[in-house]
Amino acid sequence: MAKPKKKGGPKQKLSPTARRAKARRDKKYAMTAERRKKKAHSQRKRRKAGSSCEGKDWDHKDGKFKSVKSNRGNGGSGTKKEGGKKYKFKAYVKKKKK
Repeated sequence: MAKPKKKGGPKQKLSPTARRAKARRDKKYAMTAERRKKKAHSQRKRRKAGSSCEGKDWDHKDGKFKSVKSNRGNGGSGTKKEGGKKYKFKAYVKKKKK
């Protein structure tokens, strides 16, 4: 009989030092202003959508809920095009002061 799959996918095999360093990096990235805005925005969308969005992620680029699988990797094009400063969309662009 096969082992049941672990929920959440395979774990990274890191040394304790590397694990702590990764946790610090991840936390620092998650607390950036842009990530916090995206998180708050998707939480608002999720509350508004109710149960129709169960098992789906909010795609910030396309502006709709997608399956987790299709919301990864930029639709098969990879993530280099979307990363960092290149990933702008109107909901998060800073408005210029007049």
